[in-house]
Amino acid sequence: MLIPKPLTQKKHARYIIERVFDFGNDKEVRWLVHHYPKMLIRKTVKGSRVLHGKTKALWSLVFR
Repeated sequence: MLIPKPLTQKKHARYIIERVFDFGNDKEVRWLVHHYPKMLIRKTVKGSRVLHGKTKALWSLVFR
């Protein structure tokens, strides 16, 4: 049986940012903005191929 390894905040930053923006609530988004640099968030949103279209459009406007 394969046991998944836990996510780490630094190593899996892109995955965490994408999932929180797609499925997170207000509290989780506030946590994300507090814990990750804005440049990393911008880069992730801009380069993401998995964010939903409307989600990507919203966060692209917020993190110009």
